[in-house]
Amino acid sequence: MNGFLKAVADAVFPPRFTCDLCGREIFDGGHFCKECAGRVSFNDGTTCPVCGRRTKAEGMCLECKAHSPAYDRAISAMIYEDGGAAVILKFKRGGAYLKDYFAELLAPKCGCFDDADGVCYIPMTRRTERERGYNQAELLAKELAERLHLPVVNALEKIKDTGEQKSLTRREREDNLRGCFRAERKIVAGRKLILTDDVMTTGATLEEAARILKKRGAAKVYAVTAASVELKREI
Repeated sequence: MNGFLKAVADAVFPPRFTCDLCGREIFDGGHFCKECAGRVSFNDGTTCPVCGRRTKAEGMCLECKAHSPAYDRAISAMIYEDGGAAVILKFKRGGAYLKDYFAELLAPKCGCFDDADGVCYIPMTRRTERERGYNQAELLAKELAERLHLPVVNALEKIKDTGEQKSLTRREREDNLRGCFRAERKIVAGRKLILTDDVMTTGATLEEAARILKKRGAAKVYAVTAASVELKREI
């Protein structure tokens, strides 16, 4: 009966009324108006089998060939550009409700991680989380864990504030992130964990977090992000 009432309510009062990008009214229960939908690219094409970012050719990308990541495999839902980048920014800055949408997109893709026994996330320092109001990676982890019927594991602690990283090179990000995460062996040893974050750009944050988890005994670490940067250049 509850399911029937919900279906009736959703038909009369659609769950979403405005586009998540431009704010224009929509009444189909979707997230984007027709114009903005064309600005969002989903990561459903050719991807690197390791880092999961979109590539121009089949097979492992040159970055993963040159430097094997600490995580075992990664996937993402969107391409971090134009509309995809805008909706990630909204997710970070007040659009916490978007956790449902991203988890909905990512859950089917996590079928390749069928041996995972827990979901964890990239943490923030307490000060940063207090200033923002929430950790979007944690919200995504909880929503995804519910869909995958897995427990959320508080595997990582951020002990050093790294500040804004978007203007840094990959090497600068790696140096900046070194020593910023901590994990306890008794919590992660032997576990196969799905590690969530909002976006993968250079991959340095996920790399450092996975390295610490592996160092403390995690058997496998799978990286899952709402969006990732397309690999357009060779190294």
